[in-house]
Amino acid sequence: MASATNTLHSTTEAAKTKTTEAASTAAEKARETASSVADKARDVASTAAEKARQTASTLGHKAEDATHAMGSSMRSLGENIRDKGPHEGVMGSATSSLAGCLESTGQYLQHEGLKGIADDVTNLIRRNPIPALLLGVGLGFIVARATMRR
Repeated sequence: MASATNTLHSTTEAAKTKTTEAASTAAEKARETASSVADKARDVASTAAEKARQTASTLGHKAEDATHAMGSSMRSLGENIRDKGPHEGVMGSATSSLAGCLESTGQYLQHEGLKGIADDVTNLIRRNPIPALLLGVGLGFIVARATMRR
């Protein structure tokens, strides 16, 4: 009977040891898997962030190029209006004024681009904060009224 009890006790101890080892191995594999998944998630997030930066940069360059092209087109249109429009009288004066506005606006867009426009608007708001705030509130009210359902 003592021999059977010792055998049972040693079998139980062996089972406990194997269970502990199996649990330890499973826990270690779970930690390794979690670490691997976290590393892959960081890699994917990093890649996605880099792609987003590249896309934003590309879009920024395209927008800047489009602004410069628009400036060139406006300047060219102003020159054409000046050349082909009337040169005398009220219409000549209006044509000259319109051509001058188109040429100067085109030149501004060509040389300054979007960054220059943003800088100028920022400086204008800094110099005139109260009117800028009132303008923003007024535009917000108009947009809200226009989009409100009846």
